[in-house]
Amino acid sequence: MDTIFRGDLTTPRGRANAWVDALFVDHAVFRLAWSNLGTVEAGRLYRCNHPTPGRLRAIVRRHGIRTLINLRGPTGNGSDALSREAAGRLGLDFIDMAMDSRGAPQPARILRLAEIYRTMQAPALVHCKSGADRAGLAAALFVLISGGSAAQAMTQLSWRFGHIRAARTGILDAFVESYAREAEGRLSFLDWVRDEYDEAALKRAFRARRLASFVTDRLLARE
Repeated sequence: MDTIFRGDLTTPRGRANAWVDALFVDHAVFRLAWSNLGTVEAGRLYRCNHPTPGRLRAIVRRHGIRTLINLRGPTGNGSDALSREAAGRLGLDFIDMAMDSRGAPQPARILRLAEIYRTMQAPALVHCKSGADRAGLAAALFVLISGGSAAQAMTQLSWRFGHIRAARTGILDAFVESYAREAEGRLSFLDWVRDEYDEAALKRAFRARRLASFVTDRLLARE
C-alpha cells in the first residue's frame, strides 16, 4: 500500500498530510466528484467507493447508517485514518473485513462476512477503494446469503459500479456462476460454501484477459 501518511491527525500539519495522501496517493480526488453509491437492500445494506468524511456524513444523514464495513482492511493511509475518525464522530460501528478482488473468494472470509451481516447494526454501508469489485462481491454475497438468486447477485458485479469482468476481477463473477451451475436450487449458498465449493478449482479454471487487467490494475490503479 503506497502512502505518505505519517499517522498524525492531531495537528494541522498532520491532518494536511493525511488529506494530501488521501487525495493524491489514494486517488480520493476522483471520489470527491464521483460516487457509485448503490442500494443492496433498502434499510439493510448500501455500497459505495471509499467515502470521504463529508460524503460519509451525507450518506449517514440520508440512509441512517449505523455500521461502516471496510473491505480494504487497515491500510494505514490517509483515507483510512480520516474514515475511522469520521466514523467515530458519527457514532458508527466500524468493522474491518478485508476482501480480495483478484483471487477466488475464500470460504473463511465468506463465512465471517455472513456472521457480520447477521449481527451488524443495520443499516450498514460497505466500501472498498473503487466500490466496484470487493464492494460488488460483498453486495453479491449479501444477496446470496439472504436467499436471493445468483442472477440477482450478479447485478451487483456490473459496469454500473465500474466492475470489469474480463479482467482478473472477473474471478468474482466466475465464483457466483459456479454456485449457479453447481448447486443453486439444490443447496443453500452457505451450505455450498461450507461443503462443496472448491476454491482451488476455481483458481485453476479462471482466465483473465491481459488488456482488461492492464486497465484495472495499471490505468485505474484498482486494489
